[in-house]
Amino acid sequence: MTKQRARLSSVANSLRLLTSFSGEQNELGITVLANRLGLAKSTVHRLAATLTGAGFLEQNSDTGKYRLGLALFELGALVRRRMDVANEARPQLRELLEKTGETVQLGIVDQSSVLYVYEMESRRAIRMTAAVGARAPLHCTAVGKVLLAFQSPDYVKEIVERGLTQFTDHTITKRDALLAMLKEVRARDCAIDDEESEIGLRAIAAPVRNQRGAVIAALGVAAPVQRMTKKVMQNCVPVVVASASAVSQRLGYLPAHAAAEALEHA
Repeated sequence: MTKQRARLSSVANSLRLLTSFSGEQNELGITVLANRLGLAKSTVHRLAATLTGAGFLEQNSDTGKYRLGLALFELGALVRRRMDVANEARPQLRELLEKTGETVQLGIVDQSSVLYVYEMESRRAIRMTAAVGARAPLHCTAVGKVLLAFQSPDYVKEIVERGLTQFTDHTITKRDALLAMLKEVRARDCAIDDEESEIGLRAIAAPVRNQRGAVIAALGVAAPVQRMTKKVMQNCVPVVVASASAVSQRLGYLPAHAAAEALEHA
């Protein structure tokens, strides 16, 4: 077995080990795990030691058995926060769909791309789609531009260094042009995709902020160019921005002017 295959096998076995636990069996010993996984005790012991060191397992000092660790709880909390955003955005996405008649979507940054976590499709025969779980580039989609605009300079630099893939003749592929565009997105609090990611597609997106004001998602609407003319697109911008702002406020975000008014009346 090559070293690469051995590493992949270890990863697969580690995942199998973690999923061996359940609500009914939240603590398991090496022997039980070895029998369940069909592995040697020495192999399971080594895997358990590695996972314990990373915080994915904990060992009960009294029984010697293992249980899931806090690192998994922290990862689960990240997923829960992602789902909370989708849940809070749902009413606004539905309202935006009714107002525009076009596909609406909610995306987050995941690794180096957009990950769509919620979507409602237009009821029209010709429509744009972005299935939940689908990914898209950050530098040329409306949702991606919004998300990228509020990332750290180091993250943006990393995206640039990975290469700005050209999808159409309108795609921004130069560093300086990208940075200028991101600055404009921050100033306008919205982004537009004018056939930059796909010919025949136009889209608008705006940031969703959490209680601390950090941008944690982007809410957008996308449609074929035949229906979303440039005039329609401009008219949709304030509607999309207002929808994203409403979601942000549901998450506890208080805009600066609203915060000032609240202090005055406190």
